[in-house]
Amino acid sequence: MSRAALLVLADGRFPAGGHAHSGGAEAAVKAGRITSAASLEDFCRGRLHTAGLVAGALAAAAALGVEPRELDAAADARTPSPALRGAARRLGRQLMRAARASWPSAELDALAGEFPKGAHQPVVLGVAARAAGLGPADAAYCAAYESVSGPATATVRLLSLDPFDATGVLARLAPELDRVADAAVEAARRVLDEGVDALPAASGPVLEIGAEWHAAWPVRLFAS
Repeated sequence: MSRAALLVLADGRFPAGGHAHSGGAEAAVKAGRITSAASLEDFCRGRLHTAGLVAGALAAAAALGVEPRELDAAADARTPSPALRGAARRLGRQLMRAARASWPSAELDALAGEFPKGAHQPVVLGVAARAAGLGPADAAYCAAYESVSGPATATVRLLSLDPFDATGVLARLAPELDRVADAAVEAARRVLDEGVDALPAASGPVLEIGAEWHAAWPVRLFAS
């Protein structure tokens, strides 16, 4: 295992397309739910324990070698919003391009061939982590961190929030991120014996509704 590969995969400069997505923050800012570092922290905490947990478990399961087709179907079932499903597949397609260039592997090639329009991003993330020689915990951490770092970064642009305050939010959430990643890996290991129904299905209805509202805007800074 090359732990340094985790730094590459989790780096915000890795060309996986995440910079174009706010993780629901743009809609939340417009609706007045994010107005400051304190409300950003509340938003990120909710996202971490719902979307972040689910994404972490999907990524960890993919890193363990669970069949990607089954995981992709499970991701679809846990994403009611068509807008979010579309965004997840676009992000998966972009991540696939970056991952295949960085860690060529037969598994990534097979996944790209099976899902030419993109598999769900956490599934691709887990297979990419596996190709990079990383384990399920690494994949879970990447997914969970992305679930909060995206909104935090976007809010700096959307609200002109002080970047130090946004980073402070992420630092304060770190202990909870540890717990979410641990829970995600535990669930992923159960999938090996129990199937994909063992994956968490934590939901964030306001995120889903906000995504549909956001998708209908004629002008927006972020794709989702």
